[in-house]
Amino acid sequence: MSMPTPRRAPLRFPAGFGWGASTSAYQIEGATKDDGRGESIWDTFSRTPGRVRNGDTGDVAADHYHRYRDDLDLMRDLGLRSYRFSIAWPRIQPDGTGAPNQRGLDFYRRLLDGLHERGITPMATLFHWDLPQALQDAGGWESRDTAYRFAEYAETMFRALGDRVPTWLTVNEPKTVVQNGYLSGHHAPGRQDPEAAYLVAHHLQLAHGLAVRALRATGPGRIGPALNLHPCYPADDSPEAAAAARLYDGYENRLYLDPVLTGRYPHDVLADLGAQSRMVQGIADGDLEVISAPIDILAVQYYTPIYVTAQGGTARRHPTSEAEWQQIHPEGMYDILTRVTRDYGPIPITVTENGLPTPDTVGTDGTVDDAGRVAFLRDHLAAAHRALTDGVPLESFHVWSLLDNFEWAEGYDQRWGLVYVDYATQRRILKRSAHWYRTVIADNGI
Repeated sequence: MSMPTPRRAPLRFPAGFGWGASTSAYQIEGATKDDGRGESIWDTFSRTPGRVRNGDTGDVAADHYHRYRDDLDLMRDLGLRSYRFSIAWPRIQPDGTGAPNQRGLDFYRRLLDGLHERGITPMATLFHWDLPQALQDAGGWESRDTAYRFAEYAETMFRALGDRVPTWLTVNEPKTVVQNGYLSGHHAPGRQDPEAAYLVAHHLQLAHGLAVRALRATGPGRIGPALNLHPCYPADDSPEAAAAARLYDGYENRLYLDPVLTGRYPHDVLADLGAQSRMVQGIADGDLEVISAPIDILAVQYYTPIYVTAQGGTARRHPTSEAEWQQIHPEGMYDILTRVTRDYGPIPITVTENGLPTPDTVGTDGTVDDAGRVAFLRDHLAAAHRALTDGVPLESFHVWSLLDNFEWAEGYDQRWGLVYVDYATQRRILKRSAHWYRTVIADNGI
């Protein structure tokens, strides 16, 4: 006689845990020419033939700019306690400088007021890749001046909306800008220039630090960067693989964590780049003091582990999602969260992105059964809970993403949302994962 499988005890999160979801401006807003918004590098890139799958652009996306009130109601109905979104720099400063566009500010003010009215705490990202095209024309992130323009934009936002935003995130995934925008070239601005790439990394870090200083000078609020961190494991037991994984980790993680949290760039990465590299030559006196201005919170985004071979390449060790770069390994969530706390101390952490694309379709009964997303999120939340239990000061967790949206170079082919978007009609349909997540929030656990 077989014994019944024992039920796993529920995993409860601390009282007040911030259950949330994330979006970004270019991926959901649309309305790229409305109310004085300027051009961004993603407008330029997506409208360039051959750059984005199917020729898709963010011109309409999920039309959130016009439908934000309905989307706010949807967030309330899900029970979200936190909403992490980004502000489109070109809506505020169409040319990247100068006086703010009042209509752009007013949109975000209405959005923030709507969040507060529904009891949802806002978390605003200042830069989620949509650099004003005018600044790109003047050199983009290769130009040190762009970091100072970003600081001015950040100060504008702090003064205009600081009373409504308790937590600010500075730069979203600087590593992705570096790797996809300047190494592989499959994100805007579409460059393939390693020398430029790491100078860009430094200027993005400098922009972050200048924004932190700007907030301290203008008033209260919490602030930190949003970093996508990938645990790097040796692909085998050889000393060569261990050494290669260590250097790979330097480029993936320590290049962004160390300067912010320790005031130093990792020595092995600087040595590998070389003393004459544009990045090393571009570090001015005082830069690291600016970059390491104390932060209040670290936003961690986890999607995949990386397994590094003795030759410095990568290997696949786990099943992948529809995004072929994403290996599904929930233990990586535990490893990266505990690593940050172990190596850098008890800085408060928020997970601001975690999710995967699944082949979602609307069934004949009008529902969307994304069972794979439910399993993925359950397993990653369990790993996050274990990290929290083991001492990681994790405050909140945001699923990527609230809505299906424009997935950068993949256009609309990949669906990452808790909520299905029928792009032809802009109808929203809560997927199975959304209903599940609503229960998670209500129960404060899994």
